Amino acid sequence: MSPGGEVTLADLERDPYPVLARLRAEEPVAWVPALGVWLVTRHDLAFRVLRDARTFTVDDPRFSTARVVGPSMLSLDGPEHARHRRPFAAAFRPAEVAQRFAGFVEAEADRLVTGLPPAESAELRRGLAGPLSVAVVAEVLGLDDTDAATVLTWYDAIVGAVADLTAGRDPGPAGAAAAAGLRSHVEATLAGRRSASLLVDAASGDGGLRTPEVVSNAAVLMFGGIETTEGMIANAAVHLLTAPDRLALVRSDPGLLPAAVEESLRLEPAAAMVDRYATRDVDLGGAAIRRGDPVTVSITAANRDPAVFPEPDAFRPGRDNVRRHLAFAHGPHFCLGMDLARLETVVALRTLLTRLPGLRLASDSPRDAVGLVFRKPPAVRVRWG
Repeated sequence: MSPGGEVTLADLERDPYPVLARLRAEEPVAWVPALGVWLVTRHDLAFRVLRDARTFTVDDPRFSTARVVGPSMLSLDGPEHARHRRPFAAAFRPAEVAQRFAGFVEAEADRLVTGLPPAESAELRRGLAGPLSVAVVAEVLGLDDTDAATVLTWYDAIVGAVADLTAGRDPGPAGAAAAAGLRSHVEATLAGRRSASLLVDAASGDGGLRTPEVVSNAAVLMFGGIETTEGMIANAAVHLLTAPDRLALVRSDPGLLPAAVEESLRLEPAAAMVDRYATRDVDLGGAAIRRGDPVTVSITAANRDPAVFPEPDAFRPGRDNVRRHLAFAHGPHFCLGMDLARLETVVALRTLLTRLPGLRLASDSPRDAVGLVFRKPPAVRVRWG
């Protein structure tokens, strides 16, 4: 049996790095029956797949996100992808992110840290990372009459449905119900024509999107912005709090935080894999891929390729080439909200380290991320003081 035939879902969900390292060395493009896909684990090959949308497309009926929320910028290629993405792009440019959202992110992070329990212990995923991500997404989208709890309910259901489909499981009705709830609120927002809403902007003008298209893209921005950012904050907190020497450096010089966040993204990307489908017969890393075959890029494996990142399993902030990581993908589908996610993570960590002296992981807190598609620790329990 080839190495790919020995891979199990449990391997990939719990501790994927040993099996991914073996695949990368022995069979960098491997057919993995447990996933029903060709799994790409080498950095150069992953980069090739992500850049070449003509050969490796997302525009396929099997694409899991589209099956839950409908066609969007995430599940279309070519001119249609550009048409869906264009109305949202300007708001996520680095200068716009800093101008429009930095003050809100800082105020919200401060509010959430202030609200942590006074007993000098807390759980940061649901106490800070998740609520901050939800609040920022709600602010970005400008949904009328929608509270953070409702957005969080939709997000949990949609992400769960996408994860189930990726693993070959029946997602059940919750994802569809969440998409329907989001649709009703988007329709109300569009009807209200509130000038501050990104969704209203996307539906306006000659090139505006139709209402179902606004809904599907809102869902993509919502679950992507919440899920991956929560994971980024949680993973980065664990990486720093389990590396005392790195933590001491960041405490003495908060200007090092962005580099620590980038290294955390490389070491444990919140989105572990992305799906594509071959549009033609192609040889990739010695594998004979046929037209229509599903091809999945393992971001986790590519980010620990020793040919690109020496000592790939070590947390080493300040790597000269850390920005070569693929945590935000690459090519036409690079993450639209990556600079906003970076801002949220840096601000969250800086606020924690500034406001909570002696911050440390609790002895019973998990140290490892888990998850097949989205990876983060089950909880981040901390103490301070």
